[in-house]
Amino acid sequence: MKANPVPIVSIIIPMYNVGKYIEQSIKSVLKQTYHHFELILVDDGCLDDTLNQVNKFSDPRIRIIHQKNRGLSGARNTGIEAARGLYVALLDADDYWSKDKLAKHIKHLSANPKVGVSYSSSLFINEEGVLLGVGQFPKLKNITTQHIFCRNPVGNGSSPVIRRSVLSEVSYFGVKRDKYRKMYFDETLRQSEDIELWTRIALTTTWKFAGIEKPLTYYRVNNSGLSADVDKQFASWQHAVMLNKDSNPKFFKQFYSLAKAYQLRYLARRAIQSESKLTAFKLIHQAIYCDFRIVFQEPSRTIMTLCCAWLKFLPSDFYNRLEKFAMQNFGNSSIKS
Repeated sequence: MKANPVPIVSIIIPMYNVGKYIEQSIKSVLKQTYHHFELILVDDGCLDDTLNQVNKFSDPRIRIIHQKNRGLSGARNTGIEAARGLYVALLDADDYWSKDKLAKHIKHLSANPKVGVSYSSSLFINEEGVLLGVGQFPKLKNITTQHIFCRNPVGNGSSPVIRRSVLSEVSYFGVKRDKYRKMYFDETLRQSEDIELWTRIALTTTWKFAGIEKPLTYYRVNNSGLSADVDKQFASWQHAVMLNKDSNPKFFKQFYSLAKAYQLRYLARRAIQSESKLTAFKLIHQAIYCDFRIVFQEPSRTIMTLCCAWLKFLPSDFYNRLEKFAMQNFGNSSIKS
């Protein structure tokens, strides 16, 4: 297939030592039913066999950019700045897409000219690529700034397809040696860079967020991804969200404690998943104490998290039977929220 001179969609895949996964990720892009795209692979200083895996592909739509390691935000920024498409789609190298993802997002954005960020539900897979039976099924319509700040409906970094004009509107130049470098994601962040950008868009522009119900992203869950140092992970989230405080202090005064409570609950659910019993127990109680509104806004999910944290102290066989019963009777739910 010949390369498109002006691609409609630019797909950005940051790469840092992802040789184990990158082939599946690239294949899921090349199998898309929508063909008018370019695939920008940003080599962020890979030290493993990632580039050997990449070099197996000869599709003319693929472009490779090499740079010294700048982290995920830096790799995404490099890819976005090089993008030629009207839309930018993000895909992390250890995740992959359904073959109709781009087609559905382009249709969604075309039909909704006020929507700047289109996202989808996601299904979770484990390290071996096996479906876990759970996923992210976020709110899809009538998304408010409060919802973006507190709940992050976009969910994960492989879900969104964004209008390039949105990114241009919220971009800024770096400082010192990066004073001529365009920043879209904040490169000072190593975690929570997504929610910082979504909050910035919501607070400083009129663009809307909206989602597609069908799961179109397969998100890889690594049980070791929950840092043993939860305090450090939570501090990173706090730092990221507070970067936008000056743009609307009144908004932050009203919703910061609620967003904080939801983040603590998220960490509690991840701790449950990672078998960190005491951590989960502590976090869910901190969440409720931080802002009791989470009990009224999402009673079933909050109470279920609380119950799971308590029940984790039961014998594992008994807990697993209870968990299976809950899944069968309450359906798939997000373990990322």
